[in-house]
Amino acid sequence: MIVYLYEFIGTALLILIGNGVVANLVLKGTKGPDTGWTGISLAWGIAVFIGVYVSADVSHAHINPAVTLALAVAGKFSWQLVPGYMLAQILGAMMGNFMVWLSYKKHYDATEDQGAILATFCTAPAIRSPFWNFVTEAIGTFVLVFGVFFIAGGTFGDEPISLGSLDALPVALLVMGIGFGLGGPTGYAINPARDFGPRLLHAILPLKGKGSSDWGYAWIPIVAPLCGAVVAALTYLAIAV
Repeated sequence: MIVYLYEFIGTALLILIGNGVVANLVLKGTKGPDTGWTGISLAWGIAVFIGVYVSADVSHAHINPAVTLALAVAGKFSWQLVPGYMLAQILGAMMGNFMVWLSYKKHYDATEDQGAILATFCTAPAIRSPFWNFVTEAIGTFVLVFGVFFIAGGTFGDEPISLGSLDALPVALLVMGIGFGLGGPTGYAINPARDFGPRLLHAILPLKGKGSSDWGYAWIPIVAPLCGAVVAALTYLAIAV
């Protein structure tokens, strides 16, 4: 279905720009090593804007399994479409990071720091503490999804809440705010597809000296955002009038 294609495209653009700036920052020999956390937060906001703007009118621009799940829990999205959306988002995230790899191929070859290489694919905690890492990711995703409900707002009969093109900017600003305010402890995945798809790609690609894909941590940026999203949906249902 065309909606799945647009979820794929929107998510691919999200990861291409978002993880592209990380690659520009941490890989050896690029022209952007001074980008810093400010650059990362700004770029991820811009990446969300692009992904939402491109896919909004067709697939309603979820580009995040946590958003898809929350809308289904709130009764704003068909459960029948959930598996297809989530698969499209994961595959789109993989494609986006594949294009990052193609763009920075020579820099990947020159980089010996395994942690830096992994950072261009997926998240990792600044201080590894599973419980608190889980809490951070759940809170960040709660803020994202709760904000999305009010930004996109309203009901449209049996149709899902739409992140139309006019909603792209405030959602982008919301993600920027999460990055600046809550991103430090875990790198703010707040999107299971954003972390799982690229992490899987990292495991598959023939990266020189890439090291571990850190699957021991991988469950946190998958499960915690989904939990935070469900709590956000239930909270919205409890207080919305």
